[in-house]
Amino acid sequence: KWKHVRGDGSPGFVTVIVDLTPLVDGVGSARLLDMVPGRSADAFGDWLDARGSTFRHRIRVVTMDGFTGYAKAATQDLTQARQVMDPFHVVHLAIDKLTACRQRVQNETMGHRGRSGDPLYGIRRILLTRKS
Repeated sequence: KWKHVRGDGSPGFVTVIVDLTPLVDGVGSARLLDMVPGRSADAFGDWLDARGSTFRHRIRVVTMDGFTGYAKAATQDLTQARQVMDPFHVVHLAIDKLTACRQRVQNETMGHRGRSGDPLYGIRRILLTRKS
């Protein structure tokens, strides 16, 4: 998903569709297939439908973020494909949980949000990047 500005100037999203096959096979880079306006099961499902059944049946794995609309379209249109979450979003979810835990412990032990001199505030960069 990428944020974009619609023709009328209002914000919106696009569904980015990428073929990872060359990357997975070790023969090249991932290929951008399309960018479809919207972020919904219909946006992804309509794109898949327009490709035809031969194209859809060749898809074995669908890598996506955690948005349920994409999973819904994949479940309906790609019954033979395995659905997995992409590594970026897995790491992002883990970082969010770690940050929430650190903030909760900070609040419970210090009684306030993190400040520059607080130990848990000071280690946040190390926790997220392994760099001090």
